[in-house]
Amino acid sequence: MQTTDPSIAHPLLIVDDEPRVLASLKEVLERQGYSVVTSSDALRALELMRRQTFAVVVSDHLMPNMTGLEFLVECQRIQPQASRILVTAVLSLPTLVEAINKGEIYRFIAKPWLREELAATIRNAVNRYELLVQNQRLLEESSELNRQLQAANTALGTQVQQLESQRRDLDQLNLELGRRYDHSLELCSRILATYDPFLAGQTRAVATVVGQMSADEHFTDEERHVLKTSAWLCDLGLIGVSRELLRTFRSNPERLTERELDSIHSHPIYSQTLTSHLDGRGAVGETVRAHHECFDGTGYPDGLSAMAIPWTARCLAVAVWFVECSLPTDEAVDSVTAQSGKALDPEAVRLFLKTTRVRPLPRSVREIMIEDLHPGMVLANGLYSPHGLLLVGEGQALSAATIMKIRNHNLITPISQRLLVYS
Repeated sequence: MQTTDPSIAHPLLIVDDEPRVLASLKEVLERQGYSVVTSSDALRALELMRRQTFAVVVSDHLMPNMTGLEFLVECQRIQPQASRILVTAVLSLPTLVEAINKGEIYRFIAKPWLREELAATIRNAVNRYELLVQNQRLLEESSELNRQLQAANTALGTQVQQLESQRRDLDQLNLELGRRYDHSLELCSRILATYDPFLAGQTRAVATVVGQMSADEHFTDEERHVLKTSAWLCDLGLIGVSRELLRTFRSNPERLTERELDSIHSHPIYSQTLTSHLDGRGAVGETVRAHHECFDGTGYPDGLSAMAIPWTARCLAVAVWFVECSLPTDEAVDSVTAQSGKALDPEAVRLFLKTTRVRPLPRSVREIMIEDLHPGMVLANGLYSPHGLLLVGEGQALSAATIMKIRNHNLITPISQRLLVYS
């Protein structure tokens, strides 16, 4: 065991009423490098112990005023960590064993003592003292760390309670904001209904279709919010157009002047501006602005085409086309499918047909999107290029290579047909 340098360790206390023995012990121990304090009187030695810390106390047994054993018992009370050694020639063995077992003394040395035995006993006694001191220090440090940990846990518990309270408050605020947001959308709907009941009815119909489409897994939560909100707000800018002009646009659009038609075609821009006051998300405004853009680039107000049109706007455009064509359901579906790859994004059309189920399919056939294709599916209809070239025949089982071919072709020349597979 590594011991502390004796020159910096706590000193040793030697107590013996015989000056010659006291001097001899002092000389032997100082040669070992220990700092030694001596006393020939047990009572004075106890006073020393009350003022100074000692690593080891060595005491003779037969002394005036009290015995060495009595003296070491008092030492234990004053400095319990000090190693206590009794030097004696007359004490009975049972008494010594009992004293050791009770912890009153650490060791005893029989007179006459041997120099080597004394040195080894003192060295072990110093090591014991250092171990006890170190253990005590570690115990105190552990207690302090436990106290700090308890304080930290208490503080953490308080913070957790505060955070939980803040979370509940935030949830309540979010709930209130959600109610206010819904009320704002409802207010916009009432404004449209007051201005033009027919326009408000179309808006509700578009919102219903969009609600069905947005339930599909192809949308993120953010995209669902954008799509649903845009459905309610996309025609808000039409309140800046006169009612007479709107009626003419619905019944006889060919009678409109170029300036009047530009006014109609600018309503997505006005809608975007009004939308920004209700919902600050840029994606909502962009979707509102682009909901009349066409997949082939012939739409308005910016003439965007294909993937330059936001995905949510392409989906909204299908719902708007289905509602605003004002045809019976079957004819409206035919109109939507006829515009696939032209005014409307084919994938958005497929999503519309898949989610709204406006045209029921045989029970063994289901509608899917290109992203849904996976090996093993069997096509229920043939796929053709715009020039009439058969890409994949009806009844053909799809492999990974075939699916890759379909997707690559769609990127270059969009496939406008419905994708039907056998269930």
